[in-house]
Amino acid sequence: MSEHIRIRNAEGVLTLVMDRPDKKNALTDAMYRVLADQIAGAQNDADVRVIVLRGEGEMFTAGNDIGEFAAAAAGGAELGNVGRFIKALAANEKPLVAAVQGRAVGVGTTMLLHCDHVVLAEDAQLSTPFVSLALVPEAASSLLLPARIGHLRAFSMLALGEPVSAADAIAWGLANQAVPAAELQAAAEGIAQRLSRQPLGAIMATKRLMRDAAGIAAHMDVETAQFLTRLGTPEAREAFMAFAQRRAPDYTQFR
Repeated sequence: MSEHIRIRNAEGVLTLVMDRPDKKNALTDAMYRVLADQIAGAQNDADVRVIVLRGEGEMFTAGNDIGEFAAAAAGGAELGNVGRFIKALAANEKPLVAAVQGRAVGVGTTMLLHCDHVVLAEDAQLSTPFVSLALVPEAASSLLLPARIGHLRAFSMLALGEPVSAADAIAWGLANQAVPAAELQAAAEGIAQRLSRQPLGAIMATKRLMRDAAGIAAHMDVETAQFLTRLGTPEAREAFMAFAQRRAPDYTQFR
């Protein structure tokens, strides 16, 4: 295991497991680095035909490590590997499968917009509480999410942070299927094995036709600029201070 990411490459399937269950698989910059390296490296690795993303324990991921974000907001940390990870998702041409249990928060949900097959446990909940932290969406989700589920639903998810159940996620087109939690890993691995037996060149060509990778990457740049600006705002400092102090933030003091 490297930086709380378990890596397994077997039978054409590269499996990346977020393995920090004691911290709800909250993603650190070091974890993002490993994920970015693995996804980018898989593009020219003939032994990799499919990529699977999973989370260890009861939760897929709580999203970004809030402690690191608070340090970045205070000017004391760099978060460069977050950008590398989302750019790797945009550039990825190999089939990407996700297996999601429990909660998928923030980037835990936005990364699913770049996946080609998403299997949810029946208890899964997807949420994108960026605005609640005085931030803006990332991973091109401000473009991809409304395109997928419509403006009104996307705005509720992004602006209000309202969670989406597994049943609604399937109905809205955010996931393919929901299975009992005990069957989640097997279901995702079964899909990955089926994909690995398909002609990879045809799959990659199909993905290129289905996705505007350059446009997605360009939108990520716009979002990232806004995100970094927002990190330095008084609103964001209040959000992270309130989180650390276990109290509700007060944004009414800002105009």
